[in-house]
Amino acid sequence: MAIHTDALAQIYARSVYALAEAAGGMPKIFEVGTELEEICELARSDRSFQEFLASPIIDRTKRAESLRRIFRDRITDLTFRFLLVINDKGRLGHLEPINAAYDQLVQTAHGRIEVDVYTATEIDEEQTAAITERIKAALGKEPVLHPYRQPSMLGGIKLRIGDQLIDGSVATRLRRLRQDLLVGGHAAVQARLGKIIDEGAS
Repeated sequence: MAIHTDALAQIYARSVYALAEAAGGMPKIFEVGTELEEICELARSDRSFQEFLASPIIDRTKRAESLRRIFRDRITDLTFRFLLVINDKGRLGHLEPINAAYDQLVQTAHGRIEVDVYTATEIDEEQTAAITERIKAALGKEPVLHPYRQPSMLGGIKLRIGDQLIDGSVATRLRRLRQDLLVGGHAAVQARLGKIIDEGAS
């Protein structure tokens, strides 16, 4: 599932992206991105390491010394220095959204976009291809789909693109029908219901 970013994460991501680009172009950008993802993966799988990164109790100087012992000569100098900088700023616990924001920059540079797809049942290859083509036509970018099954949905589909949620689920449509009935009356409900039926038949 895509990690949602914020303004702070985007600032740090753009900074390290620019440094990587200046240091070696796309190969260096990919290298730094791979290292950031591996460090985040380590934090996801090791709770003690995650706490080590995020804890406000650990002295930053001592944590920097530990970072040197752990990562020195194991990752590129650029990634290592970046870890030291965000440690000094007290932002190591923010590494996951920074990594997500960095990945978004890489995807954008290659004309791709990450999309979370939520459906009540698993989607097959034909449905995946159809969703991919519709998103590509709408956004002009190559979507990288991450499908998730959400049994609580009555039907339909929800898409999350970055921080934007596009909710086409049946439950949401029914709520809108109810709102139309309360606000706009019977004619509005008939119009929306007819649209849902038409979409369901297509």
